[in-house]
Amino acid sequence: MAFRKTDKQLIYTNNGETVYVEAWGENSLRVRATKTSEISQNSWALLEPKPCNSVIEVGEKTASITNGKIKAIFNEFGWLTYYNQKGETLLEEFWRVNEGGEKTSALAVYGREYKPIVGTSDYKITLRYEGNDREKIYGLGQRQERHLNIKGCTLELAQRNSQANIPFALSNLGYGLLWNNPAIGQATFANNVMEWTANCSEHIDLWITAGDTPAEIEEAYAEATGKVPMMPEYGTGFWQCKLRYKTQEELMNVAREYKRRGLPISVIVCDFFHWTEQGNWKFDPEFWPNPQGMVDELREMGIELMVSIWPTVDVNSENYEEMKELGYLVRSERATPTNMNFMGNEVFFDAMNPKAREYVWNKAKENYYKYGIKIFWLDEAEPDYMFHYDFDNFRYYNGPAVKVSNFYPFEYAKTFYEGQDAEGQKNILNLIRCAWAGSQRFGALLWSGDVHSTFECLRRQFSAGLNVGLSGIPWWTTDIGGFTGGNIKDPRFHELLIRWFQFGVFCPVT
Repeated sequence: MAFRKTDKQLIYTNNGETVYVEAWGENSLRVRATKTSEISQNSWALLEPKPCNSVIEVGEKTASITNGKIKAIFNEFGWLTYYNQKGETLLEEFWRVNEGGEKTSALAVYGREYKPIVGTSDYKITLRYEGNDREKIYGLGQRQERHLNIKGCTLELAQRNSQANIPFALSNLGYGLLWNNPAIGQATFANNVMEWTANCSEHIDLWITAGDTPAEIEEAYAEATGKVPMMPEYGTGFWQCKLRYKTQEELMNVAREYKRRGLPISVIVCDFFHWTEQGNWKFDPEFWPNPQGMVDELREMGIELMVSIWPTVDVNSENYEEMKELGYLVRSERATPTNMNFMGNEVFFDAMNPKAREYVWNKAKENYYKYGIKIFWLDEAEPDYMFHYDFDNFRYYNGPAVKVSNFYPFEYAKTFYEGQDAEGQKNILNLIRCAWAGSQRFGALLWSGDVHSTFECLRRQFSAGLNVGLSGIPWWTTDIGGFTGGNIKDPRFHELLIRWFQFGVFCPVT
């Protein structure tokens, strides 16, 4: 028999494929499928769910599982369709093969397609659903696109500077779907078909929920992937940043001038290259001679100091050889071992390695946190491979980048959150340049990266901010005026700054 059930799971097996469907939170299901010997036990973005009273029924030719407002039915060929509590179709797998009644076709297009990668246990996996031209879809993280409704779009499932791939889709048909797979891939939302592709993976892993309102769907998604901590009071004020304050005295003079003029300010930023080398994670004493005095004076003025952290380790760093020896660095599969070249030759620390996370936090604790610095700017979080996103060339503790790279910003945020939490800090908030599903539970405040100083780019931030909020990241902001390309003598740039400040008023953090 192709179908069987346990206390919690409906299981389908056929022709080497195994599919597990189980209740995963109120009105929600988790679906995992593979053609390998075992179903994935990785949780990725998902938290352990509360117990649910699902109903599983197995018939002679079909089987179903019902959990509150959502129901999944396998037909006699093993094709899955999802329904709401009214019996309305939410999603139906797209199959065009030589069986299936009215869907019989000679096209040989499979709803769950596994194309083997020769010499490995991995596949290029594509999951297909029937298109619905009445559908509108939102979410998928932060994209540099004009479209708020991403129906009709093809989107890369990869992290880049200014692109945060969070593969959660919210549909006006009454469902939300999380593609719980960190592999590099692609999502297509065409009128005739919806496709989710993982370029290198062993498993399909998705979470789907049904709800009567978008708010109900978003609430279920937050329960499944985690809720954001409370915003600390200082986070709601004005943040002052520039590229960059070169010395302690320069930064302090700006802070003092704000206070002299009676201007509100809550946070000031010590940006990149305040360090001796990338990967040393400490102040350069020549230009920042008294960190404790700086933090103390700022706090007396009611200002928190945020310090920039990069995950890069220069080959000249005092920590490079030790981290390399211990396996705490991202590895290159071929050619040069360095991952990035920016003011030196650097390798990223491997945030997927729990011991590497502990190592980096201990460095930050010793060189920053001990002074009372409790907010960090986690830059380069994609990680940023600087114009050459050759994901097949990098390997992490969890596997090759093509298979797991989208998970990096999640683990990077966790590095600092877990360290701060262990120190007893409450209402943790850190600025980060990229995110994945679940990053919000680590106090991640996302900003839209190195965007350009143009009106077109400003327009794209509206869609980016709204869609990333619908993707579970409520704390989000941008560089006011853009990061690069502005001409301070151009009146049109002056207007752009004004308009961007106006937009910033409505962002969670400015």
